[in-house]
Amino acid sequence: MSQQGGEYIAPAGSRLSALVPEGWADQIARYRRGEFTPAAPKHAATVVLLRDRPAGRPDVYLLKRASTMSFAGGFYAFPGGRVDPRDADAEISWAGPPAAAWAARFGSDEAEARALLCAAVRETFEESGVLFAGPDEHSVVADTTGADWEADRQALVSRETSLAEFLAARSLVLRTDLLGAWSRWITPEFEPRRYDTAFFVAALPAGQRTRDVSGESETTIWLAPDQAVADHVAGDTLMLPPTITTLRDLCQYDTAAQAVEAAAGRPLRPIMATVQQHPDGSWHLEWDL
Repeated sequence: MSQQGGEYIAPAGSRLSALVPEGWADQIARYRRGEFTPAAPKHAATVVLLRDRPAGRPDVYLLKRASTMSFAGGFYAFPGGRVDPRDADAEISWAGPPAAAWAARFGSDEAEARALLCAAVRETFEESGVLFAGPDEHSVVADTTGADWEADRQALVSRETSLAEFLAARSLVLRTDLLGAWSRWITPEFEPRRYDTAFFVAALPAGQRTRDVSGESETTIWLAPDQAVADHVAGDTLMLPPTITTLRDLCQYDTAAQAVEAAAGRPLRPIMATVQQHPDGSWHLEWDL
């Protein structure tokens, strides 16, 4: 599947309906016949991790979601997931733009904005071991690979503890200034599970490294955005519209810092794809950027 000019099209020799989760085409047909009411989207957040290379543009961290996953199984994506109600905790130690400033960017209230930032940091730590937090507003932890860090990560995954409790126990400050708000995507109305997802970009903190720790993924990889796009266009990897669109956008930046800096000027208007059927019965998605 490839994305060109705002369209998500199956590559030559394959149909989109053959490359998406089982039952997707039937769900589209039911939706178009008006046989079900679209589900309300749940808030979610995802982080596009970038790592500079000695030569060439920065790499992006991708996870291949387990084929058994109910949503986008077998597709490549960035670390992320649903907002936990506790992510809106106002007591969390915070560095960077205040929640009010983030709320203005997202067109939300402060509690929702705070929850999106906290979910982004928490999910990234849960799914990659990378943590955007430090002892103070000017530093970030350098290594999260020890057994004690792993125990804390597992406690977050199991929801035994919240992000606020985890950070407080370690006297850490959330470094929201390390994240750049990139885009906002809403799952199409025909999907039974829908998300209103905030996309962020961030550079891999110095000293930290990713770990293949997510129980929701089959494999992980660092890959240059242009190579990831080429693999997708060739039909070698599956990606949903937000992923491939984000990768295409990132191809223009020479460093991770450039991409994070560029995020400040990007509009965060919600983007939602719609579906169209071709005369031969195949489908493609369209959206406005």
